[in-house]
Amino acid sequence: MKTPVRRPVHRWPVRITHWVNLFAMVCMFMSGWEIYNASPLFGFRFPPLVTLGGWLGGAIGWHLAVMWLLAGNALCYLLWSLFSGHFRHDLLPLSAGALRQDIWQALTLRLTHQHGRYNAIQKLMYLGVLVLGLLLVLSGLAIWKPVQLQGLVSLFGGFDTARYVHFFAMSGIGLFVIIHLLMVIIVPRTLWAMITGGKHE
Repeated sequence: MKTPVRRPVHRWPVRITHWVNLFAMVCMFMSGWEIYNASPLFGFRFPPLVTLGGWLGGAIGWHLAVMWLLAGNALCYLLWSLFSGHFRHDLLPLSAGALRQDIWQALTLRLTHQHGRYNAIQKLMYLGVLVLGLLLVLSGLAIWKPVQLQGLVSLFGGFDTARYVHFFAMSGIGLFVIIHLLMVIIVPRTLWAMITGGKHE
């Protein structure tokens, strides 16, 4: 009888880029909130305790510095995912039928978690957060270099609209993070797998 092969649930490139991404996103959120406070879009400001930079110039410095770390980390993840087959094997295919079924099972509290396999809801969330990340980058570039990138600014409908797109894309990623944390609390062994790699047949 053939012995089952034990493989990591999360391979090391996924784990490394995940934790680098966590650090970078926390810094980007906090410095971004300080930048927002300098010219709020809505009738509220973020408390100083959750911001980074101390003032507008400091926050912009943090935001731009960590932006390069985040961009490099994202590039490493995307290249590895494409060449290793991670996207093809783990995030695709995604069908409307499978999504409807998993949403119904989640609403009726019958959705199971298979270690090392993404269900349709997880696939949608991960693909969605990649789209939000792209929107965040493009709108951020439009805000950062509005004169040099006038075409990009026009694509968003103007500088002010680009700021709103940037804010709501950030909010969408923030919602993803909250759901992600709730899922870790519900299924805590997923955290250990992201630290050690875990094993499955």
